[in-house]
Amino acid sequence: MRTKLLAIAGATAVTLFLFPSSAQAGHSWGGYHWARTANPFTLQLGDNVSSQWDSALSGASADWSRSTVLDTRVVAGLSNPKNCRGTTGRVEVCNSTYGNTGWLGIASISITGGTHITQGTVKLNDTYFNTPQYNTAAWRNLVTCQEVGHTFGLDHQDEDFNNANLGTCMDYTNDPSTNQHPNQHDYDELASIYSHVDSTSTLGTAAAAGASVGNSPESWGSLVSGSRADRHSTYVRHFADGTTVVTHVIWA
Repeated sequence: MRTKLLAIAGATAVTLFLFPSSAQAGHSWGGYHWARTANPFTLQLGDNVSSQWDSALSGASADWSRSTVLDTRVVAGLSNPKNCRGTTGRVEVCNSTYGNTGWLGIASISITGGTHITQGTVKLNDTYFNTPQYNTAAWRNLVTCQEVGHTFGLDHQDEDFNNANLGTCMDYTNDPSTNQHPNQHDYDELASIYSHVDSTSTLGTAAAAGASVGNSPESWGSLVSGSRADRHSTYVRHFADGTTVVTHVIWA
């Protein structure tokens, strides 16, 4: 992974920077970012996936590590894939047959101090990926790349599934063939998000589990954008300890 320049909860309130469904000049997810004292920084991705997902996870890690400010490193997972609880200071990536939940994948980030990410989780739902429609390398690559991208603080470039592909995994589509990897706009946005450094760091290797959410909308908190009919949603849940968990959902 080459040398860099940059790098899917809050205090009393969370401000979401939400975009309409056309391609955007910027696609930061609410200004959320990992606190760190220098760039480039390395973010660990916990491997809690089965062998059929290994290629998608390693590919997403390699793709995102082309950023000038962010490297990712796939490490041994610290979570049970069935509940995929988060680990402070890193991202846990999991797959399982989560059931007929309606969603293909979800990315959750825990926020403190308003914008600083303290942990992330990605869940990939084999109940749908085991069906003929989604049981392809292209769909696995797109959803893994996109959900991991959310855990850096990236939003979507386009939220209309019927628009022409933008050539990025951060673009919703009905045809994943050309949307399996980040594009230059994603790397530019990461450079913008991580153009500053912080006085403290939320990165680490501690095994402590923080606030986590489950597999159903009831556990994700309040719906703040999108809908199941739109095939994408964002939820926010506030916890008593001052943590907020923000969750992006892609519906099947």
